[in-house]
Amino acid sequence: MPYIKQHERPEIDTLLKPFIDHIKSLPLEDQDGALNYSVTKIIKHVYPLKYFHINRALGVLTAITQEYFRKIVGPYEEQKISQNGDVK
Repeated sequence: MPYIKQHERPEIDTLLKPFIDHIKSLPLEDQDGALNYSVTKIIKHVYPLKYFHINRALGVLTAITQEYFRKIVGPYEEQKISQNGDVK
């Protein structure tokens, strides 16, 4: 995960809470689209449309994917292997 300083997290968390609550309140079939739209809009507003910044944005999105897998998906898969056994 992006390990920003502890003192920087509360303000971001406060701003994100209503957004997260809204996304979770949507019908399940609308949540992914709303989240994709939101992330895309954030990326478009934070990173100027220049090759250097496009590469930065792609790096951030790739790092998010890899870190999510490392911290969330991997441990979940290991838990399920322990519970149900590995594929033979």
